[in-house]
Parts: sequence; C-alpha cells; structure tokens
Amino acid sequence: MILSADEILKRLIDSGCTGDTPRSENPGAGSPARAIPIPGDRGGREMPCDGRSLVISPFSRESLQPASYDLRAGEDTTLARGTCTLLPTREWVELPHDLAATLRCRSSYGRKGIMIGAGYVDPGFRGQLTLCLVNMGPEDVEVPVGGRIVQMIIHEVKGGSALYNGRYQDSQGAVSSR
Repeated sequence: MILSADEILKRLIDSGCTGDTPRSENPGAGSPARAIPIPGDRGGREMPCDGRSLVISPFSRESLQPASYDLRAGEDTTLARGTCTLLPTREWVELPHDLAATLRCRSSYGRKGIMIGAGYVDPGFRGQLTLCLVNMGPEDVEVPVGGRIVQMIIHEVKGGSALYNGRYQDSQGAVSSR
C-alpha cells in the first residue's frame, strides 16, 4: 500500500518528527529525544525519534503531494548533459520498520531528460539521501537549492522486522559509492 498525503502527515504529526515542531511543543510524543541533523542547521534539533517513527526534516507542506513527498535539492548544482551527478537531499529522512520508499524523478525534470538511479530506500534507513541523477537531455539543467526534484513514494511493509544497517546509514551530504 502506498501512503497518501493524509497518512504521511498523520504519521509525521503522531511521531512529532517532522523537524518543524520542537519536542516541547509536542507533549504527546513519548519517545526519547535526540538531535536530528538538519542540513544548514548547526547542532540539529531535539526530536522524539526512536527508530519507530517516520521522519522528514526539515518538513515542507509544499512538498507534500497526494501520494508522495517531494524531496528537495540540498545544494545548487548543474546537471551536465551526459553525466551522472550525485546530489544530497535537503531533508533528513528516517523510515521505521514498517515503511520503505521508492524515489522517482519529478516529471518536470523528466521532461528535460533527467533520470534517477538507485531509487529504493529500505526500512530503518536514516540520513540524507544521495540522489544519482543522470542528464540524458540535450542541455545542462540547473537545479536550485531547495528545488523539488524527486518524489519519495512511501510504501507500507507488512510483517517486516529487519532494518537497514548498511554503509550509508546516517549519511550527510552527497555520498559516493563506498
């Protein structure tokens, strides 16, 4: 099942882990607090996240779509034609054991020839996502910091208990192959 915008927002609000609501303003969250690194935010913020919560931080309501969340570029970049470019997302993302995500390039960039590689996020992943963007179009494409470039489609995982614990856990910035 793909999560709708209403379900994504409900899960974020229930967890208190959107990154836009400090823990002190969310007394209903009963999980232990810890600092979530937020790109461009020195020191992170105290958020009640425990590995069982969905986290998208910093959260933007403008990025919430009917059945996805638009991830934003973490830095200004030029996608040179014929080249693969690694680009970090602006958001720090954490997926609990019952959610996974697929990444799809937004159609506005697809129409310019931009394709995304490596578009799956396992349950238990946490960190900034590194987008592998390939420009197959006829000209270079500018991507501004904060530009909505990729849709994250969140799927429910039934009966799963295994969590991602790979080389890219807690990634920050664009991370090359390890």
